[in-house]
Amino acid sequence: VIVRPDGTLDGERRAANAPTSPFVGAVEFDPIKTARLAVELANATLAAGGAVRGVGLTTQRASTVVWDRATGVPVANGIGWQDLRTAGMCVMAGAMGTDISPNQSATKAQFLFDSYDPDRTRDLCFGTVDSWIIWTLTNGAAHVIEATNAAVTGLIDITDDGRIIWDEARCEFFRIPTSSLPTIVAGVGTVGHATALSGAPPILGLAGDQQSSLIGQSCVQPGDAKITFGTGAMLDIVLGPERPSALARSAGGTFPIVAWAEEHRTMFGLEAIALSAGSCVGWLVDDMGLLGSPAASADVAGSCATSNGVVFVPALLGLGTPVWDYGARGTLLGLTRGTGRAEIVRAVLEGVAMSGADLVDAAEADAKQPITSLRIDGGMSANPVFVQALADATARPVETSPVVEATALGAGYLAGLADNAWTWADVATMWRPATVVNPSPAATDVRARWNDAVRRSREWHPDLSALTF
Repeated sequence: VIVRPDGTLDGERRAANAPTSPFVGAVEFDPIKTARLAVELANATLAAGGAVRGVGLTTQRASTVVWDRATGVPVANGIGWQDLRTAGMCVMAGAMGTDISPNQSATKAQFLFDSYDPDRTRDLCFGTVDSWIIWTLTNGAAHVIEATNAAVTGLIDITDDGRIIWDEARCEFFRIPTSSLPTIVAGVGTVGHATALSGAPPILGLAGDQQSSLIGQSCVQPGDAKITFGTGAMLDIVLGPERPSALARSAGGTFPIVAWAEEHRTMFGLEAIALSAGSCVGWLVDDMGLLGSPAASADVAGSCATSNGVVFVPALLGLGTPVWDYGARGTLLGLTRGTGRAEIVRAVLEGVAMSGADLVDAAEADAKQPITSLRIDGGMSANPVFVQALADATARPVETSPVVEATALGAGYLAGLADNAWTWADVATMWRPATVVNPSPAATDVRARWNDAVRRSREWHPDLSALTF
């Protein structure tokens, strides 16, 4: 997509690139197809919209690719951030005093090196998706990783002055050759030229998808926060330039993040995660057959004023922030003979909203500052019943993004910042929400019932509940 000077989007093109799951717990993607689609779509957009001053790129974080430096050919499919094949490796690392999560890159890279270069004698490159796409866009001239993506590899340290650097001891522990590591770069500034694109424009702006969504919703001041409601839900809040005291998960269930990085300044934040959000609506469509499409959930849920006491806990993949219980499971409570499709659909939307309120509570507690209003994007942000439920659950205004996926806008802002098209003050003023939804005056406090439902959903599989990462 092309981002115009007024912050509008033009000429959007997209293509599906679904992951595969060759065995239970595995999530893989084809790196060659991923790069080919990125180049094809970008060139088609350029052909239709004309030359651009620079390129911004946002990608999935932590998903991992390893490729041969000489040939540029990946050794295997990339491993997605949701992949759980290395969970056992994470448990073993923890027992040896090194904390790592399976949704970070370190054990994914270790698995690929162990499988395709066990002696560590090949000249291979390791990277996240941004590294791989930039390698392709520059025809192999740049092997880099942007700071927000590097920060979720599990292989970095943060210096006292806020710089993101590779932690050589952690790289050695996971047997990641230092020769394979990309150069860590800031998200604002020139990192190379996209010679694979028409006109070879400079690559100026980079960020992981959640950070790009944060910036795309003009959350650039301390205390600004957004939630992206996609397959899961991720809340990100801007804190400031102070280095986090620890890189590990907090007692409240949030994680420190790099919000963005410039050459001489790094901004930090916190992230809270719900493992299931839009996937619960997909479950109603694809598995339960209660809906013909996700969009139908608004009309069906809106056909009843309340769920009539039905409560749904969206723990289809376990629970994330604040409790982090991988053994919890989705739970429907309060069913009666009179419970129908509408009540169940409404309960699912309200359950995801309640989970979103948990993210807000945890982020406020860990950040030690209030979130006075909440900006949201992602597929569920277009559902008015859900947005009202979120406003009621959080007891604060909810502002919906004018574009469903704010990630592209954020990548454009970052590139424009590097090109002096905008300043950070400009980005802060460019937020124009599509709607502002206030809590209903008649909303009742149902958090106590929600907390009881969460308690009942927990430790359904005690062995999984015992896992901590």
